[in-house]
Amino acid sequence: MSISMREPSFLILTALVGNPLHGYALLEAVHDASGGRVRLAVGSLYATLDRMASQGWVAVSKEEVVNGRLRRTFEITGEGRAALTVEVGRMSSLVSEANKRLGLIQRPRPAGGLA
Repeated sequence: MSISMREPSFLILTALVGNPLHGYALLEAVHDASGGRVRLAVGSLYATLDRMASQGWVAVSKEEVVNGRLRRTFEITGEGRAALTVEVGRMSSLVSEANKRLGLIQRPRPAGGLA
């Protein structure tokens, strides 16, 4: 059984699909991706990025000095993309089951129209 991914990790990986981002841009992308519901603190962002880097899910793609400060740009790795894909599948299955139980998705009827 796989363990679910933490929401900040999910949102960060989602933000990184398609384009590398630096810290501030990641904070904004996570906020936007969550519909304004999640606003990560800088410390939480970098702690999560460090953990995901140790898992092989993200990597630093570029480092540069901007206004005297080091700016690191992060990208999703192949392992990160695979982990995100697995999590999307897990979450989709859960949503599908909840929708069925709530009656939001019609269950297939047996052949012949008998229910």
